[in-house]
Amino acid sequence: MIKKFVSIIIVALVIILIPYILYNGVYPYKYKEQINKYSEQNNLDPLLVLSVIKAESNFKPNALSNKGAYGLMQITENTGKDVAEELKINDFTAESLFEPEWNIRFGTWYLNSLIKEFKNIEVALAAYNGGMGNVKKWLKNSEYSEDGKTLKYIPFPETDKYVKRIRVNYNIYVFLYRKLPSYIPFKNIIKK
Repeated sequence: MIKKFVSIIIVALVIILIPYILYNGVYPYKYKEQINKYSEQNNLDPLLVLSVIKAESNFKPNALSNKGAYGLMQITENTGKDVAEELKINDFTAESLFEPEWNIRFGTWYLNSLIKEFKNIEVALAAYNGGMGNVKKWLKNSEYSEDGKTLKYIPFPETDKYVKRIRVNYNIYVFLYRKLPSYIPFKNIIKK
């Protein structure tokens, strides 16, 4: 009888602790102020932005990829320069992208511009990872796109995995945070 009671208590504790571990460790809502601010400015769902940051840098602001992508949302120097020009920011340097404020501002602006360009979040995510030029080529190729607007197949395995990872991250973030009073939904969400 005591063993059964202890087992029930242990199972109950595990059930209670799993969301806590997910919230605070595996799927945190770090940089909440900046993410909410720039998600709203760029008409993005903040949970999508969290999903991108989780996939890109796992919330490491000083992340630097072997391809020269900086910070939380892994923005390259060239993309940073382009975004700075669009936002009329004169004091941009690549090192600025290690600052969460700059990185989230630039990353959300860039992601929103890709969504506007491609009118499809998953195609925009493929462009975010695999490059806009590659995605435009794929959309023109019937092997990869049936309608010129969506991708039925992503030929870069890394980009294919990336888009799938974002979808998984997003679904977990929705499960964990959608019901929080601080959650603010925005127009652009992944439908799958």
